[in-house]
Amino acid sequence: MRRAPIIIGLSALVAAAALTPVAVLLGMGVGADVALGGRLVEVAVNSFLLTGLTVIGAVLLGVPLAFLTAYTDLPGRGVWTGLLAAPLAIPSYLGAFAFFAAFGRGGELSELTGLPWPNMDGLAGATLVMTLYTFPFVLLATRAALRNLDASTLEAARTLGMPLREALLRVVLPRVKNSVAAGALLVALYTLSDFGTPAIMRVDTFTRVIYVEYNAFGLDRAALLSIALLALVAVVLFLESRVGAVREAPGRPPLLRLGRGGKAASLTGVVVVLAAAIGMPVGVFGLWLAREGMGDFEPGILFNSASASLLAALAAVAAALPVAYAATTGRLGRMLERAAYLGFGVPGIVLGTALVVVGLYVDFLYQSLALLVFAYVVRFLPLAVGNIRAPLERSENRLVGAARLLGASPGEAFRRVTLPLILPGLLAAGALVFLEAMRELPATLLLRPTGFETLATHLWQVYEAGYFGRGAVPALLLVLVSGAAVVVMLRGEKRQPGLL
Repeated sequence: MRRAPIIIGLSALVAAAALTPVAVLLGMGVGADVALGGRLVEVAVNSFLLTGLTVIGAVLLGVPLAFLTAYTDLPGRGVWTGLLAAPLAIPSYLGAFAFFAAFGRGGELSELTGLPWPNMDGLAGATLVMTLYTFPFVLLATRAALRNLDASTLEAARTLGMPLREALLRVVLPRVKNSVAAGALLVALYTLSDFGTPAIMRVDTFTRVIYVEYNAFGLDRAALLSIALLALVAVVLFLESRVGAVREAPGRPPLLRLGRGGKAASLTGVVVVLAAAIGMPVGVFGLWLAREGMGDFEPGILFNSASASLLAALAAVAAALPVAYAATTGRLGRMLERAAYLGFGVPGIVLGTALVVVGLYVDFLYQSLALLVFAYVVRFLPLAVGNIRAPLERSENRLVGAARLLGASPGEAFRRVTLPLILPGLLAAGALVFLEAMRELPATLLLRPTGFETLATHLWQVYEAGYFGRGAVPALLLVLVSGAAVVVMLRGEKRQPGLL
C-alpha cells in the first residue's frame, strides 16, 4: 500500500495529543520545588502492598477457575466462563462502595441479620475487592493458553504413572506460566491505576493521595506523585511487553471428569465468587432502591453522562481512524499507533492532574466539557484503534485494489468499499468508548465543569456525604452500563478462537 502523507500527518497529530499529558507532568516535575520525603515512601509501600496482595489473590482465584472452565466437564462451563469474566467490566469502585456499606457496625448485613459483621475497609478490604474485580485478567489469559495445549502430553504423563494433580502442576502449569504472568501484570497495572477502591477503603495509595493533594491545592506535590506513579506503571508495562505467550500447535484439550461431588464443590465455589463480585453490589443497590426509591436523583445527571460519553465516542472514532489506517502503511505508522496507545496506560487520576494544569494555562479550557471529552479520548483511544485496525487490514487488499483498477478515486474506494467493511468495527469502537466513558471516575472528578455531574461523580458525592441510599439509581445504572460492556466485550472476543 502506498503511504498516504495526510494520514500519517493526522496520525502524528493524534499521537502528539496523546503524549501531551505526560509531557506536561514531566515539565511540572522539573520545575517543582517540594519535598515528599517519608510521605513518598509510605505511599509507595501502601501501593506495593495492595498491588502485590491483589496479584496473589487474583492468581490464586483465576488459575484454578481457568483449569475448571477449560479442562473439566463442569455443567454449563461456557455460561460460567462468561459470567466469571463479567466482573472485569464492572468498575471496582461499585464493588468497594457495596462492600463498604454492607459490612461493619450498622451495615446492611447487620441490619438484615442482626449479627455483628466486621468492617470492610483498609488494606484487607481493598485487597478483597480488587481481587474480585481483577481475577478475570488471569482467568482469561490462562484459559486461552490452556485451550491451546494438546491433551497428549498430559495423557503421556498419566500413562507413566504420574498422579493427575502432579501432572497438572509439573507438566501443564509450566507451559502456561507466561500467560499467568501476563494476566498477573495486567492485574498489577489495574491495581496501581485504580482510584475508587483505595479511596473508598481509605488506603493511602498513590491515586488517593494525588486526589487529596489536588483538593488541598498542592498541585506540585500531586504532579510529583503522578510522575512516581507513572514510572511504576511504565515498569509494569515494560515487563508486560517482555512476557510472551508460549506458542504451541493447537491440539485437543483434555476433558477431566469431576464426578458428582467434584461438580457440586466446583459449582459452589463459582457461585460464591459470582455472589461476592456481582450479587453483592446488585443486592445492596437493589435494597436501597426498594427502600428509598428514586430519591433525589435528577435525570439530567444521566443526560450529562450520556452526552459527554457520546461526544467522546464520536471524537475517539474520528481520531482512531487515521491512526489505525496509518498503522497499516508501515513502520512509521505503527510507531505512531504505539505512541497513541500511551494514554491508555496513564492512570485516570494522573491524566486528570495533567489536564488540570493545561486548563490553568489555557483559560477557556479550564473545567470545560471540551477538556473532559479530550481526556476521555486520550484515555480510551486504544480501544477504538484496536477495533478499527483489524477490519481495516482485512479490507485493504484485493477489493480496494480492484476498485482502484476500475477507476475509483481513493475517496470513492474508501466510501464504497472500505467503509462498509469496517463499519461493524467503527460501531464496536464507538460503543466501547461510550461505555468506558460513562463509568470513568477519577479524571471526571478533576475535569468536569462546575455543576456538571455524571453518574460516577454523583455516586462519589453520595459516598462522601454518607447518604448511601441515594446512590441506588446511579449505581444500578452503572451496573447496567457495565452489563452492556460485557456483551460488547464478549461479542468481540468470539472473534478470537479459544478465548471463550
